[in-house]
Amino acid sequence: MNQLDTLQIFQRVAELASFSGAARQLGLPNATVSLAVQQLEQMLGTRLLQRTTRRVQMTADGEAFYQRSKELLDDFESLRAMFRFGGKALTGKLRVDMSSAMAREVVLPELPDFLERHPQLEVELSASDRRVDLVSEGFDCVLRTGTLDDSSLVARPIGHLVQVNCASPAYLERHGVPHTLDDLAGHKLVHYRQMLGGRSPGWEWFDGKQTHYVPMGGSVTVNSTETYYAACQAGLGMIQLPLVGLRKRSSLVLDSLVEVLPQYCPAPMPVSMLYASRRHVPARLAEFMDWLHALIFPLTQEGGMKV
Repeated sequence: MNQLDTLQIFQRVAELASFSGAARQLGLPNATVSLAVQQLEQMLGTRLLQRTTRRVQMTADGEAFYQRSKELLDDFESLRAMFRFGGKALTGKLRVDMSSAMAREVVLPELPDFLERHPQLEVELSASDRRVDLVSEGFDCVLRTGTLDDSSLVARPIGHLVQVNCASPAYLERHGVPHTLDDLAGHKLVHYRQMLGGRSPGWEWFDGKQTHYVPMGGSVTVNSTETYYAACQAGLGMIQLPLVGLRKRSSLVLDSLVEVLPQYCPAPMPVSMLYASRRHVPARLAEFMDWLHALIFPLTQEGGMKV
């Protein structure tokens, strides 16, 4: 094992605070990972990681070494990319995460073309509404909709997705079509919460300057995009969602949904790519993010999509 491999092992152990977790992600035996860090500490003459029965934590020397070795590995990856990928096919594996709706309706239909142009690339695509931890779970890039939390990750904004209000024909037949905000008192909302245990603030609408909420009742609260769609189609209430992948209002019919109260829609939802804070991005990741940006940007308001 060369010293670059050893640095990569130490870096992953430090990020995950776990020897066994690093071994699983790197596909190495636990003993190999433990030995690599031990040899690195012996070479440097200092303890980098403090080990207990419950956790692994970097020492002060470990923190300093981690930051410097991270810069060194980033520089090496950038240097290697200058020659390895110059005019040649990209290789390696990409692990990315996005919502199931974005994956199903936008990315997966176009992914075959991307992989045909880069046949030596492999993509691991996680599609869920759960907020993954990019660093600890080993993701290269995550696609996020909504307001971003403050973090050490680098954010690359793409644009804002138009949002619409929808109901199923069966629901509207039973409850009537709302025409004003006052009409919402006689209607139900399918509530969406990433963490179950509460309800959404209610009907959300944007007046061009600020967001307002109208409290609404509802019998169902869900925590995934798939069940959000399904609950609406089943007639359990109205929903508010980004118009992802649909370029015309009439396309909503394809999902058996009808648009309602178009004058009282939520504010356009920001969509961004997040990746680890590093000075240099591997060529395969940079290429994929450029492709992803070009794919999603036309679907945003900034890209010309209007309702």
